[in-house]
Amino acid sequence: MRIILVSGPSGSGKTTVARILAESRLSPAVHLHTDDFYAAIKQGALAPYLPEAQAQNETVTGVIARAAAGYAAGGYHTVVDGVVGPWFLEAYERAAKAAGVGLTYVVLRPDRETALRRGTSRSQHPLTDREILARIYDGFADLGPYEANVLDSTGLTAPETADAVLTNGYVLYGP
Repeated sequence: MRIILVSGPSGSGKTTVARILAESRLSPAVHLHTDDFYAAIKQGALAPYLPEAQAQNETVTGVIARAAAGYAAGGYHTVVDGVVGPWFLEAYERAAKAAGVGLTYVVLRPDRETALRRGTSRSQHPLTDREILARIYDGFADLGPYEANVLDSTGLTAPETADAVLTNGYVLYGP
């Protein structure tokens, strides 16, 4: 079993693709939505995109990584969706290695305008501010050695994107 990190900027389709993977492409499967872990903080939460949220983000990322590894070690394909840049991969790599499970990392990155249009049009989402969404998108503009893990999902449907995640070999670690 493995952890499959579906990452990318807001509006890239992470949650939709992760849901498809967990509900119809993998079995048995778990879907961990990173926003839920942030929502669990009831007092003192900071918006994760703020610089002063770094310590909070490191804590939450560690918790998610260990939970994902626990599910994967227990025999579940574990799909994690969230804004997980390379700057947080080490926590997932440590957890996957400790649990003896594989780790796949894919960054969904449609073109900028598509992501911003999607991100600003979500009526039920707490983050729709175009300026903040643009800053988050720009954080994924150049991933250096992780550019090989980018999937341009601009012209793909969500099911096509889910299939590409499984067939394009975005493996970072392991079995």
